[in-house]
Amino acid sequence: MKGIAKFILFKIMGWKLENDFPKDPLKYVVIAAPHTSWLDFPIAILTRMASGTMVHFVGKASLFKPPFGFFFKALGGTPIDRSKSNNTVDAVIDVFNSKKEFRLGISPEGTRKKVDKWKTGFYYIAKGANVPIVMATLDFENKKVKISEPFYPTENKDKDFKVLRSFFKNVKGKHSNLS
Repeated sequence: MKGIAKFILFKIMGWKLENDFPKDPLKYVVIAAPHTSWLDFPIAILTRMASGTMVHFVGKASLFKPPFGFFFKALGGTPIDRSKSNNTVDAVIDVFNSKKEFRLGISPEGTRKKVDKWKTGFYYIAKGANVPIVMATLDFENKKVKISEPFYPTENKDKDFKVLRSFFKNVKGKHSNLS
């Protein structure tokens, strides 16, 4: 599958990969931005497959029910029950704590629409699970996926967010007006 994914992503679609997902540590949160199109998901899946590093995602539990639930699980999905009044951040931290190896991909915007402010759940998941954050761009203008080294959150959230956001500066999503 790795060879097929590389062929599709690099040869057919013309994308480039700058850096690769870290092989160590075995657990981290991947934040991918900008998230402006449904195409982000298949490109992220192809990138993950081409790199040979499993990056999981979480989704509402109803996605994982028949008839398509097996498909989302096979792609690396983990269901989260959002119908209850439980804390999603704590639920994801529990998933991290229950696994030896787990890399979670999240969009910090939380939507494909233009946002002025990122959601903070990914940050609190990383802090609560005591794992670093890896940043990944989906730069449609240059057809490049760029992946950072692990970033370990500090006790200064504002300073950390400045560092995190600077990685994505001038990156254009599929719909650049939403970037």
